[in-house]
Amino acid sequence: MNISEKIAAIRDQFNLNNFSFSKRIGVTGTTIDSIINGRPQSDGTRKKTKPGFDVLTSIINEFKINPDYLFGISDSMIKDNKSYNIGYAGTPQVVSANSEGNENIVFVPTQARAGYLDGYGDTEYIEKLPTFHMPRLNNGSFRCFEVQGNSMVRTFFDGDLVFGKYVENLNDVKDGRVYVIVSKNDGIVLKRVINRIEKRGKLILKSDNKDGNYPTYTINVDEIMEVWYVTMYASKQMPEPVDVYDRLHDLESKIVELQDQINSQN
Repeated sequence: MNISEKIAAIRDQFNLNNFSFSKRIGVTGTTIDSIINGRPQSDGTRKKTKPGFDVLTSIINEFKINPDYLFGISDSMIKDNKSYNIGYAGTPQVVSANSEGNENIVFVPTQARAGYLDGYGDTEYIEKLPTFHMPRLNNGSFRCFEVQGNSMVRTFFDGDLVFGKYVENLNDVKDGRVYVIVSKNDGIVLKRVINRIEKRGKLILKSDNKDGNYPTYTINVDEIMEVWYVTMYASKQMPEPVDVYDRLHDLESKIVELQDQINSQN
């Protein structure tokens, strides 16, 4: 295989598409597309771009690739021929982009939650999910999840939509904020989080529903596959006015009635 075919093989080994592969190594999607597929020429052919030293170094370091594999000296792709656990990645394993190269928001409805646990790193699976664009959700990878269940009632309700920004570093998880956590054992959960990764290697997950059916629990860092910080949500639940508004309405009514009485006397 030539160098472009070997880079394509590395991409496929980690179940990535060109766009998500490019984000993992810090280059544009166009750069990887020109290396693997080639740039269109005036005569209708495609000319492949040779990867530079910086690109090859990034691939080797990010995916623990055996350099001899890239240069045709060895058939072993991974360093030391050992199985490689990529752990928590700084970007989603698979992202979706439109024809202009801008990243889409992937929507994960309730009925897709079970499949997402196995398919979050599968290009074909992610590409089958609905995608759309939302204004002001830029500068990061975003995903939309449909809320299931009542564990976060008081804040979110069953059927609400939450929009999460991918957390690139687990140390950036802030205490008391709401996140979508994707893990090996629990699947997709929406929780308020306390970060104890540095001290204990765990996240503490809490529910906003205080009826006693949703206890607080912990999750080990090695179980975590994705974390999405909830930045926005959409709900069909219209909040009831709080008591203070009722009091203000009563006071306003009494003032109007009093003014009417004064006007009538005058």
